[in-house]
Amino acid sequence: MSESNVKFSEAEALHFHARGRPGKIEIVASKPMATQRDLSLAYSPGVAVPVRAIAEDPSRAYDYTAKGNLVAVISNGTAILGLGDLGALASKPVMEGKAVLFKRFADVDSIDIELDTRDPKAFIDAVALMEPTFGGINLEDIAAPDCFVIEQTLRERMNIPVFHDDQHGTAIITAAGLINACLLTGRELRDVKVVVNGAGAAAIACTELIKAMGVRGDNVIMCDRTGVIHKERDDLDQWKSAHAVVTERRTLAEALDGADVFLGLSAARALKPEWVTKMAPQPIIFAMANPDPEITPPEAKAARPDAIVATGRSDYPNQVNNVLGFPFIFRGALDVRATAINDEMKIAAANALAELAREAVPEEVAAAYGGVSQRFGADYIIPAPFDPRLMEVVPAAVAEAAMRSGVAQRPIENFAAYRQSLRARLNPTVSVLSLAYEAAKSNPKRVLFAEGEEHVVLRAAIAFKESGYGTPVLVGREDVYDKLRDLGIDDPSGYEVLNSRNSPLVGRAVDHLYGRLQRRGFLRREIERMVNQDRNYFAAAMLALGEADAMITGVTRPFSQSLRQVEMVIDHEDGSDPFGVNIIVGQNQTVLIADTAVTERPTAEQLAAIAVRSAAFARRMGQEPRVAFVSYTTFGNPPGAYVGDLREAVQLLDKRTVDFEYEGEMAPDLALNHEMQRRYYPFSRLSGPANILIMPGLQSASLSAKLLRAVGGENVLGPFLLGMKLPVQIAPMTAGASDLVTLAVLAAGAVERARGASF
Repeated sequence: MSESNVKFSEAEALHFHARGRPGKIEIVASKPMATQRDLSLAYSPGVAVPVRAIAEDPSRAYDYTAKGNLVAVISNGTAILGLGDLGALASKPVMEGKAVLFKRFADVDSIDIELDTRDPKAFIDAVALMEPTFGGINLEDIAAPDCFVIEQTLRERMNIPVFHDDQHGTAIITAAGLINACLLTGRELRDVKVVVNGAGAAAIACTELIKAMGVRGDNVIMCDRTGVIHKERDDLDQWKSAHAVVTERRTLAEALDGADVFLGLSAARALKPEWVTKMAPQPIIFAMANPDPEITPPEAKAARPDAIVATGRSDYPNQVNNVLGFPFIFRGALDVRATAINDEMKIAAANALAELAREAVPEEVAAAYGGVSQRFGADYIIPAPFDPRLMEVVPAAVAEAAMRSGVAQRPIENFAAYRQSLRARLNPTVSVLSLAYEAAKSNPKRVLFAEGEEHVVLRAAIAFKESGYGTPVLVGREDVYDKLRDLGIDDPSGYEVLNSRNSPLVGRAVDHLYGRLQRRGFLRREIERMVNQDRNYFAAAMLALGEADAMITGVTRPFSQSLRQVEMVIDHEDGSDPFGVNIIVGQNQTVLIADTAVTERPTAEQLAAIAVRSAAFARRMGQEPRVAFVSYTTFGNPPGAYVGDLREAVQLLDKRTVDFEYEGEMAPDLALNHEMQRRYYPFSRLSGPANILIMPGLQSASLSAKLLRAVGGENVLGPFLLGMKLPVQIAPMTAGASDLVTLAVLAAGAVERARGASF
């Protein structure tokens, strides 16, 4: 259950999947493939060595191949999301998406496989034959009752974990929430009376899991479309009949009378408020129909203010989101080479999630949810999906349970070291950026898009608005509305457009800018022309006058020209010079490069200031800063004519009290290779590879960043402009819509800081 209620146009969704390389996944080699020797080792003849080793000992496949970190995401498309039976091929975008989530949240590699069959036996035979390839099988979007037969048979036939997430993922997150809801209301699982509405795959899995955790079978009433599933019915299949009970109750309304818990996995509006009033005190309501719940939290609270309510949606508290489970469950299972994912492991995952929700919430998670410190209670019984501790807590619990229950083939001896390795698997910058997007939705701002007539800017503005990040304010002419219609917006009047020719705000903009520039040789009529004819002057004036919270520009002119225009209207922070930082995001490492945008030949003082501000920025990106002043020389070898300022910058930092590591001058390859530093330069003050590279000049910095962008694409972010008094970001002319959205989100996130300090 993971409906986010984020809105977007069909055109945007299609563009997202089609742009660049079609689809959402690709295969990347994990070993160098540059030379003939590399190829010989990777394939023939070198590959024969691990082939023989695996033939002698099949377990060595986990040592010499990707099997141990590879999961197949498999479907036949018979129950796609809420869309139904649309076939195997139509399910491919969903399966690719699931593969992306595996990688993003738990560093599990996965491949989507769509099987064009509705025959359970053919499906089972096809999947079973793949066992040598994968370390685990994630079944997805398979209709009931076939999904029960398929999963059970594959679990019996295969010696690797098989997990149908639609069933067990939902069950695990639901169980975690139920544990905490019972704790808050003083209930014991063995005593609660539960009504389950729905008898599909997820409902049956939820019921089986909570029974395995202690809920008594005779305290659970399950309902389907016909009504209560009771012993006297003769229309039940084997899966429903397993949960039939002896009762005189026949309808959902009757079943709910006095019930403690409602678990809804059925249809929108299935739970009436008047039925909620008949439930026990402090009722627990999990309304998980997708995309619209059986009852909304406001409706449930209106009927019973003492209720604890969860749904499958992110716009309400207590979201039952499967991404809290499946990536981390497979992570733990793979790491101990488990032969199955059993009830003990599912229960361990549920308990770990429940315990995590009861712990103090990290500040970065609180910031992502409107700055309100989340705390265990009726509106926080399930952890937030972007809580960075999930990666450490859940896999460790699952791995330990696998060991206790005897399905682990490679037990973990040192759990402290294992938990540390889990923390190291994910790049913290990726998590921070995800949290920044969540924070934008929780605290939306008004962002000026200065070049509002450009199609790439309009696409970004549409995405910014419809994703709930804030309100885009488009600076442009009358034809902006026509262009919005061309991009699929039926009612463009919902977008705010400021026209610098006829806006009633023009006069204020002219007054503001004339007040700044009248003693610098500018006539008022010149200012009027600048404001009327150039969107950057007008947009920057609107920002300065408080008509918006942040500003984005840059795609129609060089960075330096845009910056000069903005600087005419907005001051530098603390009178210092602004600069640009690019972020290079790797799978396991993030590196910042500065100054990539502003100062051609920075002085030693400027280099030191750039280092200080870059370190602060790195911390906001989740990094512990390690600064290297880089050059073509390393500690004077070979001698260079342009390294004096770098050395002096280091000396300036030596005289100050700074809270980060720094070193230089050194070549960039050495700065990023801590082993080489320790071997040849043991006096280096860096405790690890540098993650901030301060370049000696704009030429080398800009060339490096742009070359990396051209080669690395979306793995290079920025440049981010630091040092302006108000949140302004200037995009490169080559920026795409997603780049602009990222800049807008981070600029909006800097608003509060800008009132005291710059982004």
